[in-house]
Amino acid sequence: MTVLALLCVPAVILGLTAVAAVVELGLAGRAFSGILYVYTLATATNGSAFAGLNANTAFNNLTLSLAMFIGRFSWLLSRCYAIAGSLAAKRVVPGSMGTLLTGGGLFVGFLSAVILIVGGLTHFPVIVLGPVAESRNAGQHALLNAV
Repeated sequence: MTVLALLCVPAVILGLTAVAAVVELGLAGRAFSGILYVYTLATATNGSAFAGLNANTAFNNLTLSLAMFIGRFSWLLSRCYAIAGSLAAKRVVPGSMGTLLTGGGLFVGFLSAVILIVGGLTHFPVIVLGPVAESRNAGQHALLNAV
């Protein structure tokens, strides 16, 4: 359940960004980084800064509202409730030599490493490849305009 909750928001962001990047209605003259930014804001925050997006189209209204709904309420909260329910049902087990204490530095190190690795593997390739794709696309447009 924890992995599903961790991957819910990135899956919605990257999935809807991919759909908007390949569908004619989703592009609407925007760059890939702008599309990624819009869906990141809509899913993870309140979506207030749409960075020049003309969001008043049927496609954008539906996909951004879907991103807000899934990213905030339905999928993520149900997984958090499931985790809380399973933790509440567990019985208390006394600590032993093999127990990883949650108040120690080792736990903090493991937790920080997991956050950095999952976040990095999820978003770093898209953040790096977005400008690369845009520069290739701009080069192709320059060649087409020159001809």
